[in-house]
Amino acid sequence: MKYNEVAKRIAKTVDKDNIVAAAHCATRLRLVVKDVDKIDQVALDNDPDVKGTFNANGQYQIIIGPGDVDGVYDEFVKITGVKQATPDDLKQIVAKSGKKNPLMDLIKVLSDIFVPLIPALVAGGLLMALNNILTGAGMFGPKSLVQMFPQITGLSEMVNLMASAPFAFLPILIGITATRRFGGSEILGAAAGMMLVMPSLINGYGVAEAVASGKMPTWDLFGLSVAQAGYQGQVLPVIGVAFILATLEKFFHKHLKGAIDFTFTPMLAMLITGFVTFIVVGPVLRIVSNGITDGLTWLVTTFGFIGYGVFGSFYSAIVITGLHQSFPAIETQLLANISKTGGDFIFPIATAANVAQGAATFAVYFLAKGNTKLRALSSSAGASAMLGITEPALFGVNLKYRFPFFIALGSSGIASLVMGLFQVMSSSLGPAGLIGFIAIPANKWVGFFIAVIVSFSLSFVATYAYGRSHMPATDDETAVPEADATVSTTHVDGFGIDAPVAGQLVDIKTVGDAVFSSGMMGKGVAIEPTDNKIFAPANGEITVAYDTKHAYGIKTTDGVEVLIHVGIDTVNLAGKGFTSEVIQGQQVKQGQLLGTFDKQVISDAGYPVTTMVIITNTSTFKDVALDATFGDTVQITDTLLTAIPEPELISETITPANV
Repeated sequence: MKYNEVAKRIAKTVDKDNIVAAAHCATRLRLVVKDVDKIDQVALDNDPDVKGTFNANGQYQIIIGPGDVDGVYDEFVKITGVKQATPDDLKQIVAKSGKKNPLMDLIKVLSDIFVPLIPALVAGGLLMALNNILTGAGMFGPKSLVQMFPQITGLSEMVNLMASAPFAFLPILIGITATRRFGGSEILGAAAGMMLVMPSLINGYGVAEAVASGKMPTWDLFGLSVAQAGYQGQVLPVIGVAFILATLEKFFHKHLKGAIDFTFTPMLAMLITGFVTFIVVGPVLRIVSNGITDGLTWLVTTFGFIGYGVFGSFYSAIVITGLHQSFPAIETQLLANISKTGGDFIFPIATAANVAQGAATFAVYFLAKGNTKLRALSSSAGASAMLGITEPALFGVNLKYRFPFFIALGSSGIASLVMGLFQVMSSSLGPAGLIGFIAIPANKWVGFFIAVIVSFSLSFVATYAYGRSHMPATDDETAVPEADATVSTTHVDGFGIDAPVAGQLVDIKTVGDAVFSSGMMGKGVAIEPTDNKIFAPANGEITVAYDTKHAYGIKTTDGVEVLIHVGIDTVNLAGKGFTSEVIQGQQVKQGQLLGTFDKQVISDAGYPVTTMVIITNTSTFKDVALDATFGDTVQITDTLLTAIPEPELISETITPANV
């Protein structure tokens, strides 16, 4: 990469007079600009050295890649004359300029809390759907399967037990992730969640009835009556409790020292949190939470299918902004009170929107004759959208050509209106795609599938018809590169990459940074660390080692370029909580210590410690395969990823000992 030329092109597209300040992290240029609309987005999208762009938290970010971004930044500063800044400086500039979006900050907090819970909620939702199949009448005859075959009653009851567990103890799960997000102890968060669902309390689902009947038991606290109310099915009260708990814990950690801190901080944090929760915070946030649920239910009840249609017309646009990350919190609340709400109306609308975007992407496949790269991308992205993951379709294809995106929006609105006409709601969470019917009650399947067919047909036909005369000519050289973080699960031999840190393996698509989750930087995985040491995952040369010490780049002796990025946005810590044992250009051995990080310092600053491991030169290999299972705990001696060379290179690059 010729840094000066790349910097010149970026400076021209951004307009140096439009730049307020510039900084860079391990992977991207971070700019604060006066007007985002003045940026030549098309030119950046077509620049072969720019991996992607996005605008978030008042910063316009241009993804260059590790090892190259610092060189491009240096030339960019020379060309534009902009003052050099750190990412932390940019945050302060954004805050002073008023460009920081409080709503986006809130969405990010909710995302950090609920994204880790999605596997448990989806598992419970799918099990609930299975139980619906076993117990629902009308699917296989006038009677349910359980009624027709009584011998499976025990099976059904066990499945129902498993399905109900994540929702019955949801406050405990939220207590864990929310307290971690706010910088407190996960174990104390779990204890606080348990406190809210103790069996001795009136069950949260029965609180309204107990109050109405005058049978709510109370504690007499120095003359103050405190309701013995549980919080099953509640979301906001638990988040509020977690915030208070984490804040108190950090306060006592700061002011108590040594053995006194170790002994009394947990007790004091729990004690004060408990009293504040049951006296003030819990009751107030229960009212707010119920108000949100009642408001959404009123919206659907009042406007009916029209409300569905309007929401469906904007759903994919909401996905682009990231606001959809707050929906799991709302959906969880709707499902937790299903007897009152009737179910989750967001799920079928999301399904209609995702299918429409996927259909538009498939239409682009047929329009892109002779363009093998675009056809490969559109086929895989379209299939992904049909299964509920639309980011590759949105950012890789539809937004690039624009008209597929807008046609899909309209198609989604019409299909969502059909969902509303049939009053389709889900009874559980699940994949918002073609197989989403498993989360829909059987008596609503007909309406669901009619809406899905309408969504696909309208979007595909309209996109193809319009695109035949409006699709810009493209060839393989200008085709959009594939952006997909998915790693394969089966593979042949290749170049192994060990886990650089011990911890629990998670899907990188779930992390709260679009640069990593979308695959812009290449394929990879994420790890929730259980240790604080980073080790070299293979023999090679250190290509990235910044003063911030939060990220490392390694080019292995096999030519695999690996990025290890500790935490999200941890560049803002400017090295606080990190140590490094290596420098750029240094040769390292597999298993050699690269550096350490302090999880408590990172958490206290409000940043996740999730560590990304990405093969940044993914495109030079046939595939990147996963050698472990999401949810497993990996050690530094475990092979994490395998970079698979093209078939013709295997015999030349792999020794017999590795075959």
